[in-house]
Amino acid sequence: QVQLVESGGGLVQAGGSLRLSCVSSGRTFGSSVAAWFRQAPGKERDFVAGITWSTSNTHYADSVKGRFTVSRDNAKHTVYLQMNSLKPEDTAIYYCAGLSYSSIFVPRSPSAYTFWGQGTQVTVSS
Repeated sequence: QVQLVESGGGLVQAGGSLRLSCVSSGRTFGSSVAAWFRQAPGKERDFVAGITWSTSNTHYADSVKGRFTVSRDNAKHTVYLQMNSLKPEDTAIYYCAGLSYSSIFVPRSPSAYTFWGQGTQVTVSS
């Protein structure tokens, strides 16, 4: 069984940076996709960024493109989300997610993902 544990959230001023980490335990992400989603109060869970494990292809939501970078370290079974130039509208709980099957594509629907972390709060003050 895969367990995902996020860390790195916190409170930051607008324009600041944070780096989120997601460690996979149990078994590795293998050749599956890892993704980051976020959910603000009263809103749906939205795709933020994703990375294929085998080819390192990356995909981003338009709202974060150019500001956020997703990366992975296979040896450490860890995926990262570097967030720069943060805005108050980036405030949300951020979740790490993993597919249960091999894929060279990055699904953007949360329903495609089997494994989820517990979430980490990111708050950006204006």
